[in-house]
Amino acid sequence: MTSAAAAALRIHGGRVDLAAQAYPQAPLPWIDLSTGINPTAYPIPPLPADTFARLPLAAELDELCAAAAEAYGLPQGALMLPTPGSEIAIRLAPRVLTDTRGAQAGILAPTYSSHAAAWRAAGAQVHELGALPDVDAALDALVIVNPNNPDGRAVGAGPLLAFAERWCAAGKRLVVDEAFADVRPELSLLRGPALPRGLVVLRSLGKFFGLAGVRLGFVAVNANDAPPWRDLLGDWAASGPACAIATRALRDDAWITAMRRRLAADRRRLDATLAPAGLTACGGTDLFGLYEDQYGRDLVDAFGRAGVLIRGFTHSPNRYRFGLPGDAAAWKRLERVCATLATAKTANTALV
Repeated sequence: MTSAAAAALRIHGGRVDLAAQAYPQAPLPWIDLSTGINPTAYPIPPLPADTFARLPLAAELDELCAAAAEAYGLPQGALMLPTPGSEIAIRLAPRVLTDTRGAQAGILAPTYSSHAAAWRAAGAQVHELGALPDVDAALDALVIVNPNNPDGRAVGAGPLLAFAERWCAAGKRLVVDEAFADVRPELSLLRGPALPRGLVVLRSLGKFFGLAGVRLGFVAVNANDAPPWRDLLGDWAASGPACAIATRALRDDAWITAMRRRLAADRRRLDATLAPAGLTACGGTDLFGLYEDQYGRDLVDAFGRAGVLIRGFTHSPNRYRFGLPGDAAAWKRLERVCATLATAKTANTALV
């Protein structure tokens, strides 16, 4: 594998096409464990043909937002706005929240890299932080991913809301990305009594429901902060099919409850599967785990040659994120790779 390919596979998860080019001899199909997306997607119901042929109706968009408020919670005086994926909200947030040229933005790090990229692209200076800053810190805005990707670091809802109130009262802005909070609902600020002005909470449909391709997310803000978001997102921020699928999924309490149990069990199985290969769990959520390799191997390469894509990190070369296998065949291949690694702990060997 070339150095360029190695670097590309450490920027984002889900790059199966690049992995297949880098490892043309790998067994098929590829097993993608490089994301935190649920491999067991919510079953998409049959949709009327006109759902694809016309613009979504205002009533359908309203119903979608109501379903999201029911599922996630929504404080009094706040609004839920749909977005075409949470990634676009990440990119828009700097422009909505601050006069970004010369703005000072703090990001609780390490975390999802698009946040820093978005603020830098908007002209802000980014400061990576290891802990919540003092309210009087010389920052205009702060980004927190809660629970965090990739290490699962979490800040309790009570302490975080108290911090948010002090932070926003000082005239600062706060983005809380809750993309993985479906498996930790007790952490969500949307269960609280109010959202202070200047606070933005992001949610993602794609992770927990396994529907990343639907491209749907939500922004929750104090109603007084909603106008600039509405202006930038426009009248049809969600497609008709996305409205129909997500409204049903968000209201399927039985599926949500059963899936939380299944994901928790699969995460325990993942820890047990990787441990004999010399990988120690050091964080994560029930949708993914973060592991440290005690032998200093290039495991993106080792697993890649076996047709298993995992996520490595340039900032932490001995740490790897693994998502959950989606079926028996995927579990079997992962177990086979781990068994081989367990007998060759100090070197990468052919795993096919």
